[in-house]
Amino acid sequence: MAPKRILSLWFPRLGAERLLRAMRGLPDTPFAVVEQTGQMQRIASVSVLAQGAGVYPGQPLRDALAICPQLATQARDAAAEAAFLTRLRRWAGQFAPLVAEEPPDALTLDITGCAHLFGGEAAMVERIGAALEGMGLSVQAGLADTPGAAWALARHAGGRAATGRSGDAIQQEARATRSRAAARPRHAPGPGATTFAPAIAAIGQTHSALARLPVAALRLDPATVAELTRLGLRHVGDLTGQPRAALARRFGKGLVLRLDQALGSAPEPISPARPDTAFATRLSLPEPIGLEADMLAALDRLLPHLCEMLHDKRQGARILRLEAYRSDGQRQDITLTLARASHDPARIRPLLAMRLDQIDAGFGIDMFRLEALRTEPLHDKQSSGHLEAARAAASRAARDTAIEDLTTRLGARIGMEAITRHHPGNSHIPEKAAQILAAAWSEPAPDWPAPAAPRPALLWRPEPVTAPDTPHPPARFRWRRRDLALACAQGPERIAPEWWLDEPDWRSGTRDYWIVTTACGSRLWLYFAHGAAMSRGWFCHGSFA
Repeated sequence: MAPKRILSLWFPRLGAERLLRAMRGLPDTPFAVVEQTGQMQRIASVSVLAQGAGVYPGQPLRDALAICPQLATQARDAAAEAAFLTRLRRWAGQFAPLVAEEPPDALTLDITGCAHLFGGEAAMVERIGAALEGMGLSVQAGLADTPGAAWALARHAGGRAATGRSGDAIQQEARATRSRAAARPRHAPGPGATTFAPAIAAIGQTHSALARLPVAALRLDPATVAELTRLGLRHVGDLTGQPRAALARRFGKGLVLRLDQALGSAPEPISPARPDTAFATRLSLPEPIGLEADMLAALDRLLPHLCEMLHDKRQGARILRLEAYRSDGQRQDITLTLARASHDPARIRPLLAMRLDQIDAGFGIDMFRLEALRTEPLHDKQSSGHLEAARAAASRAARDTAIEDLTTRLGARIGMEAITRHHPGNSHIPEKAAQILAAAWSEPAPDWPAPAAPRPALLWRPEPVTAPDTPHPPARFRWRRRDLALACAQGPERIAPEWWLDEPDWRSGTRDYWIVTTACGSRLWLYFAHGAAMSRGWFCHGSFA
């Protein structure tokens, strides 16, 4: 099995370079992206020229303009940056099957077993770097055995640890300046940082590659980094020789966990994004429409194409949404839930057509969009065996399809949650003999096992019956304020409680059930409780039809 290899790509100027790619008038002007933090505007991202002029992320805007008066700025759009990072993640999918986003400005690639396809790890990383530089993006790469080590190499390889001295450091800033301005990152590259220089740790050399990096490379919070630096623990190698128990007591378990993740002692899985597989079709109309017949004609164009897409991927739609975009900018939509996933347009069309009256066309609809919100895999079924068995299987499939279509039609009217079906329960207790499941999310019930004795049509919680305290059916008894006389009785059927569960209704112990027919014609399901934690006596549990 090939050893795990992780590549981290960090874009230190993603926000600024995203905008510079779309601009044509600022090639030789320092540029920065500004974000509002509280009552102050700070620099969020800078270009290479702005960084060469002394501007850095986190710096107050007023200080940046004092240093570089010709600095051009633009407000930050976090949503656009996230979308741009997603596009980069899709682009990186050509190099590795597992690519994860690390917002706001990094990607993580699991290139295990992929490097030989590009001529080795070094050639692969150089190819990625050259492609990104061709897009106008600055990138720093780190390749190691673990995600934590790759992250550290991408951001801190070549940097030096901060001294953190507070008493006699000659290069220390004045206290007033230090209190107003944000600290400049020690690992920030200089004006000539456009040269792509990846940091690659050989297989099995993670420990030695991390030993000379600053402790900030372990993804620790600034307070922990400052405390470690104050104690003289400035490099990762200074921590590996310390007792783990002492580090955990002093700095918490987070420090030890990050150290173990970087060195590979603790697992750190990569969570790649789900495949961008969208099953949707769209139809733009030259003129707005509003008649139901025109909507059906638009549906007849959208639905076959969507079902063809689903069929090619062996998927079936379970939840569909039809969106209608009106000419006044409003959107109307209907959602359909199917009892079983399907990609048959002949089954789906009448169900959608039944709900078209819920769409208010207003001044007209100029675009439709049909999307399968939830899909499930479908497998082709093939009948085999004797001719009679094949015919029975086909008949059963047709019956199941009819039931599912009926369930979908009823669900479109009253909601899928209101339609249920019964399944046999795995218990001999009458109350648990059946379980209620949602019809849309369960298969039809198999053959019900035959009970030892007939079961009543109606079942309720046991109700007390006034009768003599004997185990034989009483000749006369009183129930629900009625005096009843016994005509005949069938039984008994003895049912014992489940000893491993404590059911309040079964604390009366073992029951003897009788089918009792009264003189007035009522057929009741009575039982005599022999008594355990509760007193004994007669109770009525149900009624036969």
